[in-house]
Amino acid sequence: MLKAERVYNLLLGRVLLVSDKSNKKFWDKFAKLYAPFMKKDKGVYDKVCGYINPYLSKDMNVLELACGSGQLSFNLSKYTKSWIATDFSKQMIFEARKHGEYENLVFEIADATSLIYTDEKFDCVVIANALHIMPKPDEAMKEIYRVLKPNGTLFAPTFLWKEGKQRKMIKSLMSILGFKMYQEWDKKEFEDFIKEYGFSVVEMKLAHGGLAPIGVMIAQKVA
Repeated sequence: MLKAERVYNLLLGRVLLVSDKSNKKFWDKFAKLYAPFMKKDKGVYDKVCGYINPYLSKDMNVLELACGSGQLSFNLSKYTKSWIATDFSKQMIFEARKHGEYENLVFEIADATSLIYTDEKFDCVVIANALHIMPKPDEAMKEIYRVLKPNGTLFAPTFLWKEGKQRKMIKSLMSILGFKMYQEWDKKEFEDFIKEYGFSVVEMKLAHGGLAPIGVMIAQKVA
C-alpha cells in the first residue's frame, strides 16, 4: 500500500477527542468511511480483544471512550453485564448504531475530557488509540480515574510510535493533511504516563501490525 494511502487510513482510524469544532466536523464527515477502512486492521484488533477478554466478566459495567463505529464494542460487550460505548463525534455514534444496539450495549455521545457519569460508576474503562492524539490526555485520565470504582480496571490500547521503526515520512504527511499527534511514547514512557494518574500497571503487551505497534495497556486504579 502506498504510504500516502496508509496515512489516510490512519486518519480515519481513530477519533480525535478534543472539543475543537473543526475536528468534530472533520471526523463527522469521514464517519461513513471509518468502518470500511478499519477492516484492514481486523487482525490487530482481534489480538487486542484477545488480551482484554480474560479480564472481563458478566458482572462488570464498562464505559468505552473513543469507540468509533464499535470495533471493540461489539466484540467485547458480550462478555460483560453492561457496556456504554461513547464517542465525541455524533456521526460516529450514528454509524455505530446502524449495526444495532443490544440489551447490554448502548452508544452515546460523550467527551472523554468532561464526562457526565457519576463518581466510581464503572468497573472498567476502555479507551483505544486515542490518548496519543489528544492535546490534553491528562484531562481524560483524570475523568477515567474519577468514574472508575476503587480497584477498577483501565484498558488503554495505544499506538506507541517510538517502538519499532521510525516513520518520519508518514508523520510529515499526516501533518500536511492536518492531523496532529500530540504524544509519542515508547513502552516505558507510556507506563510512566499511566502511573502518574493513580494507576498501577497490571500488564502491557505489544500487538504488532498496521502503522505502529499497539501497547495493550491493562492497569488498575489505586484506591
